Amino acid sequence: MEAHVITLKPGNKAPDFTSVDQDGEPVSLKDFKGKKVVLYFYPEDDTPTCTKEACNLRDNFALLKKKGIVVLGISPDNSKKHKKFEAKYSLPFTLVADPEREILNKYGVWGMKKFMGREFLGTHRTTFLINENGKIDHIIEKVKSGDHAAQILQTWGF
Repeated sequence: MEAHVITLKPGNKAPDFTSVDQDGEPVSLKDFKGKKVVLYFYPEDDTPTCTKEACNLRDNFALLKKKGIVVLGISPDNSKKHKKFEAKYSLPFTLVADPEREILNKYGVWGMKKFMGREFLGTHRTTFLINENGKIDHIIEKVKSGDHAAQILQTWGF
């Protein structure tokens, strides 16, 4: 099994994708052209660290929105599971379903992980900051789940 490798770099065009959101509605990256996009990849809905990260983004959503930032969360969960997660925590942003892991693979965030001495395939918690022109400005690989909004704003220079 191969290690995960993010081949995308700041300055690269962010790969477009089309999938469905938590309401089963189509969503594509190109829908957000002209806006700053936080594309955050996380392993699974309603797990402790993923919930902490989502709630931090929720609690700071108004500030992110004020800066013109759109938040998109992506995990391998399906839209039905995303809907439960959204409802349980009143998440105000779009959750993109990727059960086939097509988007995760395009962005290089699916691969081998180690947890408590066990190796397995999974999603590497990674955030891509995409500018108004659809280019990647920054890639955050060491995500601070409990302080992610501040990390995003600081990385982007706000």
